[in-house]
Amino acid sequence: MKLAIQLSEAQERRLAEIAARLNVRAESLASAAVRELVDQEGSDFDQVATRLLAKNRELYERLR
Repeated sequence: MKLAIQLSEAQERRLAEIAARLNVRAESLASAAVRELVDQEGSDFDQVATRLLAKNRELYERLR
């Protein structure tokens, strides 16, 4: 699955900084972070997903 995400300038800058420090591409780091989140067992992922959905509910409604 290919996925596009939108980051703020600050988030993009931070991702690039971390990736540079780890000597990996920013895209690879973002992909690894998403895979790790999705692979977490049960309630950890559910808690994060619920929090993110609630936080961004208005944005998601506008994107429908």
